[in-house]
Amino acid sequence: MNQLSTKSSLNAAQSQLVELLQAVNFGRVESLRVSRGQPAFDPSPRVFQTLKLGGGENGPRGELGYSDFRLKHGVIELLELISGIEDGEIRRIEIRFGLPCSVELEWPHSPGAARASANANRNESEDVR
Repeated sequence: MNQLSTKSSLNAAQSQLVELLQAVNFGRVESLRVSRGQPAFDPSPRVFQTLKLGGGENGPRGELGYSDFRLKHGVIELLELISGIEDGEIRRIEIRFGLPCSVELEWPHSPGAARASANANRNESEDVR
């Protein structure tokens, strides 16, 4: 992947995701598809905005209108995570102050691996006694 450091270093799909996060400001994005390591907006993800009552920051981030700016670490980390997915879906991205603060992923898990992990934990507990 190219070096991500500014908005101008992003491709169109990455820039669209950053602008979506800034527009939401507080809330979440759900069911964001990933295709070839890039955010995909067809079908559109579900977007939820959290509104603060009593005069909170309910509008989009000021940076939404900027043509270029330095990306925050959380945005770079999210874009790098997406680039490693290849094809799939991000279940949820939590957004605070226009920045991703947590991501929920789903992937298939084989039942045998769960049993092996449980057995390993049980054996470790027995060794401690």
